[in-house]
Amino acid sequence: MQTARFSIGQIVKHRVFPFRGVIFDVDPVFDNTEEWYLSIPEEVRPRKDQPFYHLFAENAETEYVAYCSEQNLIADESGRPVRHPQINELFEGPFDGAYKLRSPNHN
Repeated sequence: MQTARFSIGQIVKHRVFPFRGVIFDVDPVFDNTEEWYLSIPEEVRPRKDQPFYHLFAENAETEYVAYCSEQNLIADESGRPVRHPQINELFEGPFDGAYKLRSPNHN
């Protein structure tokens, strides 16, 4: 098992598809359904033995939750915040290029 390259609160973007997001959880290896995995076209299907990241994601049209392999992500160095509406549920401001998890005592 490899160590995750990215961390919770970090903003990343997809290598191929036009979306970016903030990481809110990490699985050390693939942990989704086989049906989901097989729905990815074989020529771009990632290996299962690597970290997979849960993202509050955005593209030009919408916001959503994404599940991405480490091999398909790169750091987003734009310095811009992500506009996903659920960010404030897990993270607190101010935004300074990455997000900070809310403290457990925060209401």
